[in-house]
Amino acid sequence: MTTDPFHIVLIEPEIPPNTGNIARLCGATGTVLHLVGKLGFSLDDKYLKRAGLDYWEVIDIRYWESLEDLEKAFPEARWWYASKKAARSHVEADFQPGDFLVFGKETAGLPEALLARHPQRCIRIPIFSPRVRSLNLSTAAGIVLYEALRQTGRLD
Repeated sequence: MTTDPFHIVLIEPEIPPNTGNIARLCGATGTVLHLVGKLGFSLDDKYLKRAGLDYWEVIDIRYWESLEDLEKAFPEARWWYASKKAARSHVEADFQPGDFLVFGKETAGLPEALLARHPQRCIRIPIFSPRVRSLNLSTAAGIVLYEALRQTGRLD
């Protein structure tokens, strides 16, 4: 079994506790966290720090000006784009070690143009109630990451 880490990519996250919770998730699973673009908070935010508690030293966190910069840095990477608009469920994805799991900002999700360029790489988490629009960002990241870990035998 390969030890290539998964990567979680947050594009312009807006809510500090979500990013802090995802950072803790990344620390617990050996996943690299990439923060892309303009953040909706300061990295010194007390809510961000509290959500990550005392785990910040074990988190591999990287910052990027744009998704294009990140893609150029990892030209051979495989990318999965999480969106409630995707046709394919996250359990239908064929995750491989080293994959990048991309999530959009809390209020807008991923840009339509990005999804349109990669329809075969777009995944969604099924929601069974028509009254619920979406899941919390940190919940969604955890669901997708743990499915990727399961598929690649990392939970055995």
